Amino acid sequence: MGQFGYFGWSGIIKFNVPALSRISLDASSELPIYKQLADSIRVSIEQGALRPGERLPATRELAGELGLNRATVSAAYALLEQSGLLQGHVGRGSFVAQRGSETSGFAFDWDGVLPEIEQSSVTPEHIAISFATSRPAKEEFPLPEFRRLSKEVIDSEGAADILQLGSAYGYEPLRRYLLARATEEQTARASDDLMITNGCQQGLDLLARLLAPSGHKVLMEDPVYHGLPRVFQRAGATICPVSIDANGMDVDAVAGLLQRHRPCVLVVTPNFQNPTGATLSLERRRRIVDLAQRFGVILVENDVYGELRYLGRDLPSLKQLDESGNTILLRSYSKVSFPGLRVGWVLAPRPVIMRLVEAKQICDLHSDQLSQAVLLRFAESGELTRHLERTRAAGRERVQALADACAAHLPVGTTFLRPEGGMNLWLELPAPLTAHALLARAEELGVSFLPGSFFSAGRPHPRGLRISFGGLPPGRITRGIQLLGEAARAVLGTHSAQWNHEPAAALV
Repeated sequence: MGQFGYFGWSGIIKFNVPALSRISLDASSELPIYKQLADSIRVSIEQGALRPGERLPATRELAGELGLNRATVSAAYALLEQSGLLQGHVGRGSFVAQRGSETSGFAFDWDGVLPEIEQSSVTPEHIAISFATSRPAKEEFPLPEFRRLSKEVIDSEGAADILQLGSAYGYEPLRRYLLARATEEQTARASDDLMITNGCQQGLDLLARLLAPSGHKVLMEDPVYHGLPRVFQRAGATICPVSIDANGMDVDAVAGLLQRHRPCVLVVTPNFQNPTGATLSLERRRRIVDLAQRFGVILVENDVYGELRYLGRDLPSLKQLDESGNTILLRSYSKVSFPGLRVGWVLAPRPVIMRLVEAKQICDLHSDQLSQAVLLRFAESGELTRHLERTRAAGRERVQALADACAAHLPVGTTFLRPEGGMNLWLELPAPLTAHALLARAEELGVSFLPGSFFSAGRPHPRGLRISFGGLPPGRITRGIQLLGEAARAVLGTHSAQWNHEPAAALV
């Protein structure tokens, strides 16, 4: 193989082999290095410099020539395999995928017809410590109990009915259980009803179609969980972003936006908001409920993290505070038990539920009843309560380890909000650091996170980033933050005046 010319972190890499064209990598770009590499190889394939069936250099070989980590090249190859441009063969290497015979007749131009795919948020396989995914630790799943309870459900007399087609409202015993709990905690009123969804995300999607058709305006936090603006934008709504601080959504800004834009929907995540981890204060909760009633806006409460409180005291939900009963509440088992079972629910006034059920029936008929039956058994047996107690205890240890590590290892000027629960912490980096520049270097060290731009509902958040800690033990959290500190030092430069060992500041 020929020699490569690599001019630092920003420049052109020239290949003296005909199989590859020129590759451009730029560390100042917002795009991670492995994605830049994948894009450059993609261009070579599309331009014909790399032809179907040609073998690419081995990951170790290419990494050595480029001065990159082998894992970065592996991640680029994996991305191209997911796109169908490469085919990996164990023991043989990676090859440009065959695109079909030129003599096979008409070939439909799918890329020209279908919309472009958004940048994937999937963590590359080579990452050793991932802060990118907000999910619980699979090692802590109570699998023996789950297997036992699943067998009880399958062996029950009602198993055949569970495996039959069901109601779009959801598995009736689970609906009764959830409604009874909501009534007991004074969340549900006589005018309310409840439907089961495939996780909270489906509930948001159905609500967006029902409540915010094209041309309507929707208020939501910024930064915000990326799945929220996407479903409303796909429905044709316009997003009006609201800034967020240590006490949650800026209520003064909400009042001004309600006055100016007259939106139809206000979406709020009051507990341990994703991505910031912020919790809406009691005073702000009351004001938001009051504003929603005064302006006649539909209030949607997204409360998937509410039961994961590790510190402080529980606060009433917006729906509990709303004496009119008009707030729509979304909750889920995904964050507190088994995310893969995809069981969430919507509690709302009966006319809303009736129309959501109609939309869901058109979409997928009904949610999987076996998952619902198993989760009901998990809850009724007391195993869910015991699992939650263990999860909260572990969460307290994780939050403490994360806060200590951030204070000890991140550069001076870094600020972060220490959450009282949930799975996420938000960092703001000091200038001149940016989240994308840090990510490019961090991935070389085997650490990943999601930059703030991924959670934008309006502003780009160039120095913000989300640290998701729910799936990692304290030791791995500490090590991951240490490596982020090393990555920050590398970006800033060893002798940069921006770096010293003063602790980062926590916003508590």
